[in-house]
Amino acid sequence: MKPFKVLREQLGKTVPFANHVGVEIVEVGEGTATARIGDMAQTKNHIGSQHAGALFTLAEAASGAAMAGAFLSVREHVRPVVSQSAIRYSKIAKGPISARARVESQASELLKELETQGKVRFPVEVSLFDESGDEVAAISAEWHVSRKR
Repeated sequence: MKPFKVLREQLGKTVPFANHVGVEIVEVGEGTATARIGDMAQTKNHIGSQHAGALFTLAEAASGAAMAGAFLSVREHVRPVVSQSAIRYSKIAKGPISARARVESQASELLKELETQGKVRFPVEVSLFDESGDEVAAISAEWHVSRKR
């Protein structure tokens, strides 16, 4: 599990905007990740709940961490980007929020397609929860991963 710990630590430094919002990557596995944001003044909106942009940033960071976990063995040789995403807000988000992300496909299948096609597209599903365990939002992010040229 040490490579996933190293990846988690690296991801925590990679995206300046996510750092600005206060996103913390808590855990990374093979195609899975958990991230969180605290209850901070800079992430709130005009009604005192978590801002939609902060929630989206949290979800996108969690999806990227799950994607990176799936491509751990080739991470230095690929260029990943989100090609599209959709978010659904279901409840006012108050307090600290956690995001759990999961790559829908098996990492081995994705790596095989990357090897044969030079690129691969796949969804990552993310659920965001408040401290009571209620889902406050969900996102589907489609990632496009290609080999570096």
